[in-house]
Amino acid sequence: MKQIIEQARRLAIPSKKLQQDKTKVAKLAFNLVRKQVTKYSQITGVEFGGSYVKGTWLPNKADVDVFIKFEKSIPDKKFVEISKKIGFDSMKKFKPYVRYSEHPYVEATIKGTKVNVVPCYDVKKGQWQSAADRSPFHTRFMLESLTGPMKDEVRLLKSFLSNNKIYGSEIAKQGISGYVTEVLILHYGSFQDVIKAIAKLKKNQIIGKPTKSFDTSIIIIDPIDSNRNLGAAISNESVGKFIIASRAFQKKPSISFFKSLPRPIIFKKNLENTIAVQFNYKLRSPDIIWGQIKRAASSLVVQMELGGFQVLRHAGIIGEKNEAYLLFLIQSLKIEENFLREGPDIFFEVESETYITKNSKNSMMWIGPNRKILSLQKRRQNDVSLFLNDLLKNHLNKSGIPKGLKADIKKRFKIIPAKKVAGKCIKEAVAELVSTDATILSFN
Repeated sequence: MKQIIEQARRLAIPSKKLQQDKTKVAKLAFNLVRKQVTKYSQITGVEFGGSYVKGTWLPNKADVDVFIKFEKSIPDKKFVEISKKIGFDSMKKFKPYVRYSEHPYVEATIKGTKVNVVPCYDVKKGQWQSAADRSPFHTRFMLESLTGPMKDEVRLLKSFLSNNKIYGSEIAKQGISGYVTEVLILHYGSFQDVIKAIAKLKKNQIIGKPTKSFDTSIIIIDPIDSNRNLGAAISNESVGKFIIASRAFQKKPSISFFKSLPRPIIFKKNLENTIAVQFNYKLRSPDIIWGQIKRAASSLVVQMELGGFQVLRHAGIIGEKNEAYLLFLIQSLKIEENFLREGPDIFFEVESETYITKNSKNSMMWIGPNRKILSLQKRRQNDVSLFLNDLLKNHLNKSGIPKGLKADIKKRFKIIPAKKVAGKCIKEAVAELVSTDATILSFN
């Protein structure tokens, strides 16, 4: 294992040349922002944040965060207005655009490096007015707490998580954030000790010292805010992948846990049972559209299961040119035309009469051994594509689709076999849906 870890360490630590290049970009971005903030008396300071300044960034993932600190008395509307203006004015040469968290922030790309210009309030510890207010405290805490060797252990853990598709706190991923990796290394001491601990993780296990109770699969307490559970943002799927990947690495260490290799075992039969709902959406923040797509896919799963179809897995994905895809792996694309419906107990007179009256003309009925009236009903649709087409075309308001997507779907949608989707990222999402990850789900 030590040999594998040392090999992985070399992949995770950026070269001196790359570090110098990133420093130049960071200084350029910082100076451009600092030049703009001098125009506004409401701003108390500018500082770096995130993995760049903490020295925990990966060679292929090196965002630079520049935080603009506002007086805590500034109104929310002005806070957003001024921060966006500074972001766009400072990054105007680099095609800036708006991203959204709790508040909007500006992002641009300088020489291949993403630069985020993020607003926050200049507050005392614990007196948070926005989610971003904690970030400067996170930065200072980690700069004081992480040793040089521990920073490289963070990079190693990030590399492990990234290659196994568990890294990233954005809503599209709901994985392990960069800050959480730092907290884990600080708590356990090294990458290897984190892996050992996660491989033996118990349900609702607490990492850190909370001041109140939480109920999530993993509970990770923010060192600078004991009321905050960092584990709440991590999906059960990501927790599960982290545990299984840790066990698999302990059982059979391999560089493939850190270095991208073609590992999925695709089940072609499942591909035949996978369909996609494709539509175009009106341009909006990636964070907003991802949340809407996830909710839309979950809502359609509920509707399909009510219609008698068994959905095994589902996913939402964004493609090129504002295309969205809702993907579903179905047990069977076609099901029986008839299904058994259970009615009331015969001792409930009014309910029994109502049920009989309602079903007497079109359904075969009988009394079951459990005293309940049973009827054989015909399904509205027994083909899943026709079911979804009817639902989205004629019953969209009852589908559970988020309001923000209804206009997009109403305008135009297509239901297609998933094997016919186009675009690299869409095909990869389909492959992941119908495959087994041979690295983390094999101990042989």
